[in-house]
Amino acid sequence: MPVDTFPGEIRLTNAVAALAQARGALVSVAGSTSASIDLAGLTVFDSAALAVLAALRRDAAGSLRFANPPANLRKLAALYGVEALLFDTVDGPAAASS
Repeated sequence: MPVDTFPGEIRLTNAVAALAQARGALVSVAGSTSASIDLAGLTVFDSAALAVLAALRRDAAGSLRFANPPANLRKLAALYGVEALLFDTVDGPAAASS
């Protein structure tokens, strides 16, 4: 079930609010076995965005997929060594559940 709740910007200054907003949306689809959050609108971010995504992944009761991550967000995740944990890659969560 798609959940599109992300603001266009996630930085340290608004990370807590973005996390609360996304958690609220995930609660609304709690009965679903899987959810997808579209990151296409996320245009401004720093490493706090990765922390928000990691917290959402940890909190998700079912399968959570982050769709359409911006290329620079993937690069930042790779730099921090968390790309496989957050995004559908060969070694990531989607491959493990297939």
